[in-house]
Amino acid sequence: MARDGENSTHQQRGIRYARELEGHLGWLDTFSGTALGVLAVASGIYTYLGVSSLLDDNGAMSAFAAIAYSAAVSVGIFVFWSYMLRLFPAVRSARARVGLLGAMSLGSVAIIAMSSWLNAAALAGSAAVEQHLAETVQDYQGSLERAHEITLSAQGLERDVARVRQSFEDLSEQEATGGLSGLAGRGAVFRVLRQKSAELSGLEAQIATQTPLVNDAFVEGNQILSRMRALTVEPGPVEARSVEFSEQAVRLAGLITRLRQLSVAPLVERAAQDLSASVVLPELDGSSVEVRGNQASTISAVLEVLAQRAATLERAAQDVLAMAPPTETTYTPISSADAVIKYARNFVPSWAGAIAIDLLPAVLVFILAITQGAIREGREGSAIEETLTLAELRAAVLAMRDMDAAMKGTSVDEDAHGDRDESAPHDIVTENPALSTPSKTT
Repeated sequence: MARDGENSTHQQRGIRYARELEGHLGWLDTFSGTALGVLAVASGIYTYLGVSSLLDDNGAMSAFAAIAYSAAVSVGIFVFWSYMLRLFPAVRSARARVGLLGAMSLGSVAIIAMSSWLNAAALAGSAAVEQHLAETVQDYQGSLERAHEITLSAQGLERDVARVRQSFEDLSEQEATGGLSGLAGRGAVFRVLRQKSAELSGLEAQIATQTPLVNDAFVEGNQILSRMRALTVEPGPVEARSVEFSEQAVRLAGLITRLRQLSVAPLVERAAQDLSASVVLPELDGSSVEVRGNQASTISAVLEVLAQRAATLERAAQDVLAMAPPTETTYTPISSADAVIKYARNFVPSWAGAIAIDLLPAVLVFILAITQGAIREGREGSAIEETLTLAELRAAVLAMRDMDAAMKGTSVDEDAHGDRDESAPHDIVTENPALSTPSKTT
């Protein structure tokens, strides 16, 4: 008996707990639908802004298409979560819950695909496009600096050319005094040395003329970069700024190409190859066979030195040509929605807000499921009459009275029309007050 009393007390507490939770759910249910509708409409508004940024045309048809899509998104979100809020807390079997969880996961993915990324585009689309512009500026700056570095390295070959030229001039001065062939004057050996010295002097002058062009191109490139950086942060619609940014990018790309063409490394390489290959040997002008023999041996030695200096100069030019070229950079205009996806790691808060506004009802679904489970647990083991509330009892009593009145009225009608059998006994339930009393106290 004591155990039965404890069980009864526990059941009564569970019933009170369940009724308390039901009261809370009843109050929350009065505005849950409205709240869900507000979330759906808000998501639809941001979806409209995201769709509008994707449409090229600004006419009435494009606006109607954007409105239709956003309205469909709002309705879809509202209906989907309404289904989940009603059905998921109500099911009891594990199989049914797993099935609904799978459906909810699939629906959530569909909502993210059709709405959340557009919401993120509306929230952070302009900032993402500006991020794209800033990344492009950095790429162009790297290409410009690399092209300038290679061109400056090629300009540095001027010192190598000058050193080789000076060495030939010094040898020619020695030959003029008879220090090489033993024959003083400006003979055959002297003319060979002066010939190569003149070639290198012309190459040196050509390299020197390139220096101002390289400097001017680099200064102009930095000016274009400064304008491009300013366009990334200027106020106003980012679409208009993107148009001018594209124009500046085209100018800068052409300037980088011109800067690469100003490199004299290929020219120095060809000149070094021709230095030893194209030697015009003058006629030996010695007064005797011995002197002409000395001139011939001296010229051979000069040609050998010439080949060595040419190989050194060629290797220097090839080292410049072997430098990694600047990265090919091309600016590609991008929409706000694509920019948000491309630079998603930089806009995590915007993505979180865009997804939360669509998937927040999932939290409500789990809250309702947990609460309904607690209600069912509180009513577990209780008889149905123990779970009736006072209002439900009052409604049951009124229903029984209405049934009694209806049955009495039917009997009176039968007596009035003579359809009732006089020999039949009267209805025990309707005429015996002792039996009708319990129905009132129930």
